[in-house]
This record gives sequence, C-alpha cells and structure tokens, in this order.
Amino acid sequence: MSPSTPPPPPLAGRRIRAAVIGTGAIGRGSHLPALQQLAAEGETEVVAAVDIDAKAVETFCAEGGVPHAYTDLERMLAEQRPDLVTICTPPTLHREQSVAALRAGAWVWCEKPPVPTLADYDAVQAQEGAESGPYSSIVFQHRFGSGTRHVRRLLAEGALGRPLVAHCQTTWYRDTAYYAVPWRGRWRTEGGGPAMGHGIHQMDLLLDLLGPWSEVRAMAGRLVHDVETEDVSTALLRFENGTMATVVNSVLSPDEVSRIRIDCERATVELTHLYGHSNADWRITPAPDATGDEVAAWRDFGPDVPSSHLAQLRELVACMRAGQRPRSSGADGRTSLELITSLYKSAFTDTTVVRGEIGPGDPYYTALHGGAAGWAPAGAATPAEVSA
Repeated sequence: MSPSTPPPPPLAGRRIRAAVIGTGAIGRGSHLPALQQLAAEGETEVVAAVDIDAKAVETFCAEGGVPHAYTDLERMLAEQRPDLVTICTPPTLHREQSVAALRAGAWVWCEKPPVPTLADYDAVQAQEGAESGPYSSIVFQHRFGSGTRHVRRLLAEGALGRPLVAHCQTTWYRDTAYYAVPWRGRWRTEGGGPAMGHGIHQMDLLLDLLGPWSEVRAMAGRLVHDVETEDVSTALLRFENGTMATVVNSVLSPDEVSRIRIDCERATVELTHLYGHSNADWRITPAPDATGDEVAAWRDFGPDVPSSHLAQLRELVACMRAGQRPRSSGADGRTSLELITSLYKSAFTDTTVVRGEIGPGDPYYTALHGGAAGWAPAGAATPAEVSA
C-alpha cells in the first residue's frame, strides 16, 4: 500500500466493496454474477467497473446495476477504495493492475493465466501485506466445489491407499478463426499455448489433489496452427509422493474433454468434464478387495456444490473477513505456473527440469519461451544473452 493511501475501513460488520476490472465475457459471465449472488446474501457490493472502452464499461454498469464506470484504474482505486478487485483482463495487464490494487490496499482475485512469467508473479507477491493481507489470489475455480473437496480429503487421509499413476488431459479444439484474433498464439499477449492458456486448470487441480511435483520431462509441437506458441504438448511428471503422471494439453482435438484420473492402491478416481464439474462428473472404481461400506463412503460426495467462480469467491470472502491467506495465492498459487514454466523449459531444451530450478538468472524465469531457437519471437534475447 502506498504511504499516501489511507487504509480501507475494517471489513467487520459491513459489505465488502468490490470492483471489476475488464468488462468482457469473463467479467460479465462469471465474476459479476458471483459478486451479485454474494451481494444478495449481504456479503458484497459491486461499487465500480473499469475498462479502457468507455462504451463497454458504461453498458456493463447499466446492465449490471454497478454505480460507477471508469476508464482509469488508478482514479477508480483512489475514489472508490474497493476492498476487493477482480481482474478479468488479458494476461499482459495482470501484473500492473494487481500491483496497483495491492498498493491501494485492495485484495486481488485475478483470472488465469495469472501473469506471463514467474518473475511477474514474484513481483506481484512482493506487494502483498505481511500478515493479514491484502493478498492476491488466482481464479482456479476447478479446485472448489463438493467433488474436489471430497476427493482431496480421501487422498489426504489415505482412504484410497497410495496414489500411484495419474493422467491429466485437456484436449480441446480451436480452429483457425480462433487464432485470427491478433493477440492469440503469441507469447507476449496470450502468455503461452494450450499448456498455459487452456490446460492450466486441470494441471492446477492435479497438483491440488496430489501435492508437490518433483520433476518433469516434456515435448511441445506446433502441428497445425501458424502461431508463436505450441498447439500441443505432452509431459511426464513425477510427484514427491512417488506418483507418476502423464499430462496432455491440446487445441487440436475435435472430441473435446477435460479429464483427471488417479489410480491408487485401493481405487481409481476419475473426473471427466469439459469446462466445469459437479458430483456426477466424478467416478470411483474400487479394487476387488474393497468392502461395501468403504465403497459407499468413498462415493458419498454429500450435497452437490459444482465447481464455479461463486464457490471460490465464497471462500475468498471468508478469508478476507478472517484476515487469512486464501488458497491459490502466494506459494500455493505459484505452483501451477512453475510447473508450466518447467514444462516449456523441458520441451525447448530437451532436458528434465526439477522443481525449484528456475529462478532469477534463468531465461525461463522472465520468458516462457526462454529465447529458445524456433520458439522465441523475432528479436527476443537468446538464453546466452539473458544470462550474460
């Protein structure tokens, strides 16, 4: 928080003042409805929205009942002093906007991909509050909901035995018209290919379920689309607990699916969906020696709470009121970005990359293409130039 900016008033006993940054599809379709639902429950109030397109933000506010429309983020922060800023803009803007909000004393809830590089992520984290916030968290809504909560507990308690083998699959389809949009398929503006922009949700969920990874070996290809980034990647992943996993991210697959499968000693647990899941999308297949009572308990997911922005926002608001760091922030929010960065480094250097090896001085810390020949955009520094 800037020394000249007074702290916002305490959160106890009042609604949390929220502002939406970016009034495109994700802001209109996911963030605003979640905030409005919590407003109906007395938890939040949406006080402002910001967009560089004056007409777009005015329409957003008029249709959504938001009182103040802005085209200048700093002015909005100074005048409205929101407690929470939700960021729904392209990845290249996330660092600057997150830092501005944190300095103004607002908590941040930022869409994925969080930022284009680990260097950007660490710069945002450096602006967080020391003990009770404000904190910056990433929208990883697939972690939230009753299905994920139930399976995470089964795995953590060892009810299914040791996890042994896992598969993580994001195989989607994007045609040439999708990549005709100028900012797509480019490192600087989209942040990466399907590993970064599409598969990040399933990889993050896999990490949330299985814990820390230890090493990755990957390949990436540009098989169809005329883009800077990859359009398909595959990886072999080892976890600290010994689990071995395969990861596939594609935008070349007409039969679209998002899938996670974990084979444990006593059961296989599998999630199959596309853009969101409920209890019915999870399946648990017991080993032959499992008892009926065990299987019944494993399959009892409780009341259905689908994965959603709303489910994550509820938990974030509770953390704000308690002054506690939310999930998918700090080191926890960094883990999927570190895996994706390591996947790219492994693919482009033909080496195994271990967790924790990419830091300041490594070319992949500041650019996901790492300056690799055949992958870096024209004019990008080579790895040798970066490390010199």
